[in-house]
Amino acid sequence: MEFKEAKNKFIQTWGALGSQWGINKTMAQIHALLMVSPEPLSMEDIMEELLISRGNASMNLRALMDWGIVYKEYKSGERKEFFIAEKDLDELAVKIAQERSKREIKPALRVLKDVSSIKANETGETKHFVEQTSKLYDFVLKADNMIDKVTEFKDNWIARLVMKIMK
Repeated sequence: MEFKEAKNKFIQTWGALGSQWGINKTMAQIHALLMVSPEPLSMEDIMEELLISRGNASMNLRALMDWGIVYKEYKSGERKEFFIAEKDLDELAVKIAQERSKREIKPALRVLKDVSSIKANETGETKHFVEQTSKLYDFVLKADNMIDKVTEFKDNWIARLVMKIMK
């Protein structure tokens, strides 16, 4: 397989996987392109490589920057903006986990808390509903707390040092 074919295959596959971590295909393709690019790319470079419109590129780059996994980089003497992806895979995983928690898990927790807090009258169906949604709330809360602990662990310099030593 030639380089261009391998690069395209990676970008297409990463794009298809994007829906698994909560982003659209084009957003994931832009991220993939920036991840494997040795130099920052301009919006025009991205549009040309992926054959997408300026509006599509702009909207998805903004979203990737909101996620904290793509950054603007300025080059002296250039009027264009350039973009680069987070290349540290540990940092990328942490940022994706934090963003997914914020966008998916925390809203689900609010709903589960609301629905499990209703007054359980004497019917079996209501009692069962409250019991099950309470258990689900507790489980999701534990999972979210675990994500928080892992991402806090990543920010702790002592923990990072220990992890480096262990590697």
